[in-house]
Amino acid sequence: MPAPILHVRGLTAAYRGLRALHGIDLDVGEGEVVAVVGANGAGKSTLLRAIAGQMSIGGSVQFAGKSLARVPAHQINRLGIGLVPEGRRLFPRLSVEDNLRLGAYARRGPDRFKPLDFVFTLFPRLQERLSQRAETLSGGEQQMLAIGRALMTAPKLLMLDEPSQGIMPRLVDDILAAVRRIRDAGVTILIVEQRLAETLEIADRAYVLQTGRVVMQGSAAEIAGNAEIRRAYLGM
Repeated sequence: MPAPILHVRGLTAAYRGLRALHGIDLDVGEGEVVAVVGANGAGKSTLLRAIAGQMSIGGSVQFAGKSLARVPAHQINRLGIGLVPEGRRLFPRLSVEDNLRLGAYARRGPDRFKPLDFVFTLFPRLQERLSQRAETLSGGEQQMLAIGRALMTAPKLLMLDEPSQGIMPRLVDDILAAVRRIRDAGVTILIVEQRLAETLEIADRAYVLQTGRVVMQGSAAEIAGNAEIRRAYLGM
């Protein structure tokens, strides 16, 4: 594994008063695609929100050698962690262009909108629909927009929460292919996804979560090839 850009130890978090994460240890090496997989309710989305500073946590989270303890969410974003949340959370009545530009609100300087070029290379449809309101896009196009908005922050680590959710099957491959291209461009990826077989194909390593605990970790090939793990924890 490359040197970790994200180092998580003993992470705990509660959701709606109930303990959701129980001492998670997780590392993401620079330049990797790391998948977090598991059944519904395993704590996968909570894990991403906890790393992004969107909830109170216990334990230790370090990013690029810096502790994120008591760092507010907007500062974590500025440090280089981008989150594409479950459900996308776009500004539905704003245009595609405005949603993208809002992604760069915290950046300064003449190159603040430079990531637009990469976004349009990944998702040409967005460039064709710049003036459309986000709410008029298809589910797949909205997911492209959510990823594009996160890329406008110029992240070092991009976290994706269920990027295939609510997308027509023919567009899922396009989204996952874009994840590969984002990694190839030098962005580290941490992805939570229900489409397990496809996700494990693009991942380098994976963690299996069950009820807020890591029950297995290893290479994506090891996880995909373990029939007992697939049956017990992944429903495959």
